[in-house]
Amino acid sequence: MQKSDKKDLLSKTHKTDSRIPLTPKGTGFALFLSTLWGGNAVALKAGLADAPPLRIASMRFLLGGIVTIIWAIWTKQKVIPNKKDIKPLLGLIAIFIPQIALMNLGQNLTSASHAVIIAATFPIWTGVIAHFTVPGDKLSVLRILGTFVAYAGIVVVFMQDFTGSESTLFGDFLYLGSAILLGLGQVYRSNTLQHVDLAKVLMTQQVIGILAFFSLGLIFESNPWVITERLIYSVIYQGGVIAGFGFIGNLWLLQKYRPSGVAAISMTTPIWGVVLANLVLNEPLQAMLFLGLALVIGGLSLSHWSTNRSALKT
Repeated sequence: MQKSDKKDLLSKTHKTDSRIPLTPKGTGFALFLSTLWGGNAVALKAGLADAPPLRIASMRFLLGGIVTIIWAIWTKQKVIPNKKDIKPLLGLIAIFIPQIALMNLGQNLTSASHAVIIAATFPIWTGVIAHFTVPGDKLSVLRILGTFVAYAGIVVVFMQDFTGSESTLFGDFLYLGSAILLGLGQVYRSNTLQHVDLAKVLMTQQVIGILAFFSLGLIFESNPWVITERLIYSVIYQGGVIAGFGFIGNLWLLQKYRPSGVAAISMTTPIWGVVLANLVLNEPLQAMLFLGLALVIGGLSLSHWSTNRSALKT
């Protein structure tokens, strides 16, 4: 048998791909995680009132790392990478660190409502990238149509800022960059998890996240921060609930199920995010915001329905 050359993890996975379309059980768990993720932008926005964006990211990963260590000990997982794991993990970090940085910097300038809608578009990028890199995960005509509908939702959300603050518009663009990198990262993580243990991927993200954002905060952020009850709750939610449990659950889903299916179920996330932003932060519920939200969810729903229909035919 002729040996094949090593391919980049982003472009190839094992010939016998074990990932399957979402089952009812997987869909239920993905929906639960999406609900939790809906509160992430709200928690981050609340915490940014007391700490700068890069510094709060390091706090988040510090707590997330503690949760990950507890989980790894409890489940007897190995978290130290092997030599062969280094290359794919470096690629993951090259995507992950800029993605989190853009998210926090963007959230510092825009509203939680805008952020959660823009962040929800990452399945668009996941689906497009997966089309070229994941066996059997192809874009259909309906999925392409759904992508354009969701794009229209992004345009509607951005239109509100052209008549408002330039800083808010810049924050939206930063958050869009984060969403694109998140879509790329979803596919890369899913492919990486076919070769590298889940615990190693997760622990690498947490450790590098702590070191990178603590260092970046020291270099670029001179503004003071104060420990308040609001900041503590914000970090607990971001670190314990999201960076800990949320990442563990999401990586498990990506290891077991096809990435575009996992990403598409997150279409409920912006609904929870907009509602929580209004309840917790008193952000206004505007008509254009709901129009953008409806278009994004409609586009993602169409894409998800097309994915499931294609899976039933195979």
